[in-house]
Amino acid sequence: MESQRSILIIGLLLVSFLLWIEYQEAYGPQPIESAEEIQQQNTQNTESSDGFVPQADTSALPQSLNTAETNAQRFVDVTTDTLHLTIDTIGGDVIATDLIKYPVTQGGDDAYQILTSEPATLYIAQSGLIGNQGTDLQSGRAQYSVPQGTYALDNDKEQLIVPLSVVTKDGIQVTKSFTFTRGSHAIDVSYIVNNTTSQVAQVQQYSQLKQTLTERSEGSMFMPTYRGAAYSTLEDKYEKYTFSDIQDERLNIATQGGWVGMLEHYFVSAWVPPQNETNSIYSALSNNAAIIGYKGQTVNIPAGETTTLSSILYIGPKDQGVLANIARGLDLTADYGILWWISQPLFALLKWIYGIVGNWGFAIIFTTIIVKGAMYWLTKKQYESMAKMRALQPKLQQLKDRFGDDKQKMSKGMMELYKKEKVNPMGGCFPMLLQMPIFMALYWVLLESVELRHAEFGLWISDLSVRDPWFVLPILTGASMFLLQRLQPMTIQDPMQQKIFQYMPVAMSIFFFFFPAGLVLYWLMSNIITLVQAKIIYASMEKRGLKTK
Repeated sequence: MESQRSILIIGLLLVSFLLWIEYQEAYGPQPIESAEEIQQQNTQNTESSDGFVPQADTSALPQSLNTAETNAQRFVDVTTDTLHLTIDTIGGDVIATDLIKYPVTQGGDDAYQILTSEPATLYIAQSGLIGNQGTDLQSGRAQYSVPQGTYALDNDKEQLIVPLSVVTKDGIQVTKSFTFTRGSHAIDVSYIVNNTTSQVAQVQQYSQLKQTLTERSEGSMFMPTYRGAAYSTLEDKYEKYTFSDIQDERLNIATQGGWVGMLEHYFVSAWVPPQNETNSIYSALSNNAAIIGYKGQTVNIPAGETTTLSSILYIGPKDQGVLANIARGLDLTADYGILWWISQPLFALLKWIYGIVGNWGFAIIFTTIIVKGAMYWLTKKQYESMAKMRALQPKLQQLKDRFGDDKQKMSKGMMELYKKEKVNPMGGCFPMLLQMPIFMALYWVLLESVELRHAEFGLWISDLSVRDPWFVLPILTGASMFLLQRLQPMTIQDPMQQKIFQYMPVAMSIFFFFFPAGLVLYWLMSNIITLVQAKIIYASMEKRGLKTK
């Protein structure tokens, strides 16, 4: 039993350590660099293999869009049923986006803003055409014209198209169109390039996301969240690329398909190029802002002909089903960590149950019942092994009295006793350790899944994604852990270890004060089910003549 207690403690410490590692990776402080170092990196990282990384000149952006200039023709205001955004006619960039269906406060009308042109928190989506006859050159970016300054998706329409047009200095006609679809956060961005000249025109599509390096905290030690860049290639479905990575090393990867994105807790913005073409993924620094983007293949347009280029801009929640249909690996931006292979099936089960019961809290409860039911055989092995170990305690004490401090003889005698009685001393620990990954996997499901954001359970639990405001669930969880402990009579002789084990429910309850209410609800239900299972298992063992106390 002493070895079982020790391994339980080690398991709990391992969980804490893994949480701390994830916290440091996603939320920990980044090294501070001098202005000289940053300037040097800016010089080095803003050059690609062909000597050019497309970047917008954002120095002309207004300090705030709430100015008289907003009403000028330069800025286009677009509203759909899911998005409210602003397009800058210089370059045709998306410089502000509100997610209409995702309020900042639960039940409020304050839409969550993901893109912004505010200099302190700059975060914009840029795109254009480079190349010999491109719209965006080293000398400056295109100034598009637009038929009107305001667009809105009509109630009886499924799509809204916002066309921007320009004629380049070479006389090439370019129409850049944004196509919005009802109920969608994905925007089709296309270029119709009409080569009206007598020469072959060369253009290359590019798209990039640009975000200031200024830290914006979203998480906490017990709810760490990642804010930074990510990308996908044919070889790597999902790779995080932190702001410090962008500062340290320029990214330059050629791949078929792929995508680039910027992530925050529940939301993501991503550029998805044509998946059947070869694209070049790059990163850069510009004026204390991180850039990640892609460049497409160079396209030759014969004289008198027209070519269409396109990409997808997604700005919205990490809806895994939607993202998986847009591009391979884009659903992994709902980052479940190294246990994603457990988390994804758990989330699928959770979502399926929610579709039946219509309440995420009850979905968690029924998921717990199913998971614990599937693991009943492990729980049974655990308690039967623990009961056999308790039955051996008198014989183990006799060995201790016989050999005293001779650890070698004591160890040999214990092994012989275990072999004779057909008892595995680790049998009670292995089932407990198997449950740890499931706990961690569900932790990340409840932390990362946008479906649980502002999800109401009932009574005082109005949001399962944040901690219990009255700490009722953590206290009940601690009490259930205490009752579980009472089912396992204390056999540890060392007074210090006894105290550690006795106060473990109290320590865990304090941890649970900071966990999302949904996770604590899962743990509480798991403990209650374990208590019921333990009673059933003990009753069965007593019928078979096995001592349980």
